[in-house]
Amino acid sequence: MLAARSVRLGYHVASTMNLAWDDLDRLHVVRKLGQIAQRRWGLGLGFVRARAEDVRIPRPEADGACRLVQSCAPGLAGCTDTAHAVGELLAVHAVSGQVPASSLAYTCHAGLKEVAVPILLDGRYLGCVIAGGFSTAGQEAEERPLATARISRLPVAAEAVAPALERHPRLSLTDVGYLTELMELVAEEAVAFLTETSRLPEEAAAAPGRYAPIIGQAPQMLELYRVLDRVVESDTTVLVQGENGTGKELVARAIHRHSARRDQRFVVQNCSALNDNLLDSELFGHRRGAFTGAVSDKPGLFEVADRGTFFLDEVGDMSPALQVKLLRVLQEGQFTRVGDTEPRQVDVRIIGATHRDLRAMVVSGEFREDLFYRINVINLVVPPLRERPLDLPVLCDHFLQRLAAGGKQRRKRLARPTLELFAAYAWPGNVRELENEIERLVVLSGEERVIAEDMVSPRIRVLAERPAPSRSLDEAVGSFERGLLGEALAQHRWNRTQAAEALGISRRNLIRKIAKYKLSPIRRRKADP
Repeated sequence: MLAARSVRLGYHVASTMNLAWDDLDRLHVVRKLGQIAQRRWGLGLGFVRARAEDVRIPRPEADGACRLVQSCAPGLAGCTDTAHAVGELLAVHAVSGQVPASSLAYTCHAGLKEVAVPILLDGRYLGCVIAGGFSTAGQEAEERPLATARISRLPVAAEAVAPALERHPRLSLTDVGYLTELMELVAEEAVAFLTETSRLPEEAAAAPGRYAPIIGQAPQMLELYRVLDRVVESDTTVLVQGENGTGKELVARAIHRHSARRDQRFVVQNCSALNDNLLDSELFGHRRGAFTGAVSDKPGLFEVADRGTFFLDEVGDMSPALQVKLLRVLQEGQFTRVGDTEPRQVDVRIIGATHRDLRAMVVSGEFREDLFYRINVINLVVPPLRERPLDLPVLCDHFLQRLAAGGKQRRKRLARPTLELFAAYAWPGNVRELENEIERLVVLSGEERVIAEDMVSPRIRVLAERPAPSRSLDEAVGSFERGLLGEALAQHRWNRTQAAEALGISRRNLIRKIAKYKLSPIRRRKADP
């Protein structure tokens, strides 16, 4: 049971990097401990936030897994109120610096027992783990009175309480002690998780909720959120830099959505998608007869985006002539349509994006220096996926959940070896490549609930298992040969004759190499119901 505690940053634990209370019951160790309480006593574990404004009471799962909160009296409306009262009482103690480090026992409005274990990080009270809905046998445990206005106002009829007491479990003092130990382990998991991510819940939760659908809690992403907080309310020109597939357009949309221009248009144009003439006409518009095919006046995208935000993707691919026209828009808010002589005035906030090094392009003469300084007022860098490994499980979980949201695919999860392959891969296509790979795995896995590592694309398996340069030549050749053998065997379902023919070696030689590298078939395990 406790061996799983060493896997705090595994797939299950990292389903949310900011300890979102609504998802806390997904943590692997929490679920296991909750299942023990469910099977042994018919009880469950719940969570109350520091300010007692929310109590986590999940619904029973369809597969019959443990319910994390046991109502103290079915048919009575007191379970949530009692939990609120416990949370508020601990919050009051927190303000006065008197939150105890150990567990607290209470009697709820229906005469049943409640146990709360505070969650403390560096002396700061974050919330508590709560369990309740049982009576005790034998000597009564030392309890603290729970006298709050909310509880005292609850009308509880004796005829309703009596059957409830009969239906609820009866625990010995030894059982209560063991239950408390389980709850303390849950509290420790929450504290360890927060310590490893170095973010408090209310601080870290603000960014994802504010800038969704941008996902990430790595330190680089948290720094990006902090800069966005200062940028979104201004009209300053922003340059978003990052590799392809990192989500530069998501950042631009987040800036627009939280700006004063949020009710106006958000216009997007990829500067590398059109040739010079077409891009000029698309951006600035043209007059009728300006060129062959110009049968009518056409407004440009700058006019369409007037009073809104214009996102120029791959701005580094603009020609020098268009760079001059863009510079004039940035400096004076003016431009001229193709074939026209009358300048037009617009009020547009420009957000540029590029995966290229504009500073190096300025040195080489490919990009105007004055335009670079004008467009690079605020520089935002979206980190590549390989530099934010903490976000990899979060992104995987997000894509799996989104694919299952439509109802066409079952909710799936990645096996640990699969996630380890992902963690070792460099992801040159970044988040976009990861999203495509997750979609591919969901489709190919069919009815499998757990996606095994042998389903991962060959390019990811080969590159993820590529030996480090510090290895010797023999080790590097051996690792590469082992990977080729494993891929050929898996492709031919471990038919040694067919695999040997595909590799161009004899069957006897293949068998010898299988023994040398200790290869064996990968048996998929069905997901637990």
